Amino acid sequence: MGSQVQRKPRILCLHGFRTSAEILKKLVLRWPATVLEKLDLVFLDGPYPAQGKSAVEGFFDPPYYEWFQANQDYTEYTNFEECLAFIEDYMIKNGPFDGLMGFSQGAVLSAALPGMQRDGVALTKVPKIKFLILISGAKFGGSKFGHHKLTSTAFSSPLECPSLHIIGEMDTTNTKPESTALLESFVDPFVINHPKGHTVPKLDEKSTEVMLRFIERIQKTMPTDEE
Repeated sequence: MGSQVQRKPRILCLHGFRTSAEILKKLVLRWPATVLEKLDLVFLDGPYPAQGKSAVEGFFDPPYYEWFQANQDYTEYTNFEECLAFIEDYMIKNGPFDGLMGFSQGAVLSAALPGMQRDGVALTKVPKIKFLILISGAKFGGSKFGHHKLTSTAFSSPLECPSLHIIGEMDTTNTKPESTALLESFVDPFVINHPKGHTVPKLDEKSTEVMLRFIERIQKTMPTDEE
C-alpha cells in the first residue's frame, strides 16, 4: 500500500492594478515560513502593460501591468473578456491550479471567477476553483465597481467556495465597507483584519493562526497523492 501524501495547494496569484507578479511575490514572501511552506504559489503578470502612471512608482521597479481597464466610475470595462481568456489559457498550459489569490484588481477579478465559472461564462475548460485568498478585495456590483455583463450573476447567491479575506483598516482604495460587502457574498469566510492601508500586510501571530486554519480547511478540498 502506498502512503498518502498531502500535496500543497497550487495557487495562481493575481497582482494589483499597474503592479506586477514580481511585486506581489516580494510582498507575499514576507509571510512566515510556516505559511509559505504549505503553499505552491505561482505569480502571473497581467496581459496588458500599464496604460498610465503606477501608484507604486518609486517604491517598486517597473515594468507594471494591468488585467483590464475601466472608465472613471467603473461602469464600463475594456479587455475584460480578453483577460479571462488569457488567465484560462495560462491555467490550461501551466495547471492544474487549486485556488486563486488576488490583491486589489487581482482580488476583484479572483472574487468573481468562482461564480462566473459556476455560470459557465469563464474558466469553463479548467477544474473548479476550490478556494480564494482575497487581499484588499471588492465586488463587481458593489458600491465602487459596476457589473460587467459576465459578472452580473456571479454573486447572485452566496458562494460556497472557501475564502480568506485580508482587509486593511485604513484602506482608502478598496475600503473596509467594500471588502466587508465582498466577504458577505461567501459562506463561512475566514477574515484577517490588519491596521494598515491598501497593501499586502505582513502576518502577525494572530493573522498567521487564521491563515494556518484556512490552509487546514482548504487541505480538506484537496486530493491526496499516493506514493
